[in-house]
Amino acid sequence: MIKRPDYIKPGCSIGITAPSFGPSSEPYHSMYFFSKKNFENRGYKIIEGDTLFKNDGIGINTDPKVAAAELVDFYKRSDIDAIVSAGGGELMNETITHVDFEALKDEKPKWYMGYSDNTNFIFPLVTIAEVQGIYGPCISGFSKKWEEPEFDAMALLEGIKKEFSGYGQFVDPEKEKAESETADRNGGDGVEIDYTTFNFDIPYNYNSEKVLTSYICDGKKAVKAGADDEISMQGIILGGCVDVLANMVGTRFDNMKEFNKKYKDIIWVLEACDLTPMSYRRAMWNFREAGWFENARGFVIGRPLTAFNKEMMGADHFNAVTDVVGELGVPIIMDADIGHIDPMLPVVMGARARVTAKGNDLKLVYVD
Repeated sequence: MIKRPDYIKPGCSIGITAPSFGPSSEPYHSMYFFSKKNFENRGYKIIEGDTLFKNDGIGINTDPKVAAAELVDFYKRSDIDAIVSAGGGELMNETITHVDFEALKDEKPKWYMGYSDNTNFIFPLVTIAEVQGIYGPCISGFSKKWEEPEFDAMALLEGIKKEFSGYGQFVDPEKEKAESETADRNGGDGVEIDYTTFNFDIPYNYNSEKVLTSYICDGKKAVKAGADDEISMQGIILGGCVDVLANMVGTRFDNMKEFNKKYKDIIWVLEACDLTPMSYRRAMWNFREAGWFENARGFVIGRPLTAFNKEMMGADHFNAVTDVVGELGVPIIMDADIGHIDPMLPVVMGARARVTAKGNDLKLVYVD
């Protein structure tokens, strides 16, 4: 079994470290202190790492060796009950160069939460150290007014909820950008925001209704499911950010051959950040040809940030997935509330779950 860390509760300590990007610049610096206050108001003690406010790294907060040493130290420390990453970023792969995941097998399991670039740590934590991790908000994500997604993330850390549903609306970044540009043309004052006095305690600015698109894959072809068709899958949740995972294939952090020998039913939960439809499609092909999807029992795909509703020479964010993995004959749920387009449904990588979808309703139930 993939080990589940002990749940935390008020009174426990949460370590904040920066293995990738951190709150060394605005607005993240001010967001961090709002988040810290929100956790403390809930009864938690925050332990800050020395890497938190460094700004001497390339693509990450500090030297990868320093970042890795603190990350491993936080994981081993008995006075830290869980870790929440300081942020996402671009080059956390250089940090994990200095992390021995085999050695982490012998440590007491501990919750680690983060998303995007944090896939670099969570994926091998599951597939090599065999410890569950939470693909969810980094620390700045808790600076806003807490709504269902933030409470869901805490519910996973605290173990107080087993059934989760997708959310009804989302923030379409293209619409948000257009609204901002319209406001500027109509008299936006252009005054630079003072984030030290800015009120972050505001909800999501929802501007679109969530639409799930599901596929039934029979005869090696993905066929769009009807409104009354129920999609169902059960297995171990695994995945993360496609941008990161595509670069992990074939490295010493790729333990999927051994993992697939041991675990025969995997639900792949994936989302993409900066990939175009073409690069997204190439990445999915790379996973398939490397044998990663050998034991796939289904796919839950989040809305991709850059490729969302984009088209390149016939490639779009739907067929980037369906044309590549449709031949596997397992169901696919697309445009789920996973990843870089808010709101984000946090998920436990390495946990066994049952996922169902009917129409626009998604339900995820942890069964271990």
